[in-house]
Amino acid sequence: MKTTVTAREPTVAPAKIRTDHQISAQAQLAWLDDGETIRVISLPPNAIRAARGISTGLRQRLLPVGVPVRGGE
Repeated sequence: MKTTVTAREPTVAPAKIRTDHQISAQAQLAWLDDGETIRVISLPPNAIRAARGISTGLRQRLLPVGVPVRGGE
């Protein structure tokens, strides 16, 4: 899909993209530029709530069983 940036500078997210990714009016989009490509990410309305549980089990995935952890756990 292609869109065009106008002289007034806004661009439009195509209807299929908005529908498929539940992007509605007032949604926030983050533009990520790595120097070669640009990625557009739809941000959740409540980032804190969206991140809840994201690290569940992270310690077990990163550290093998029996590896001592600072703090005496």
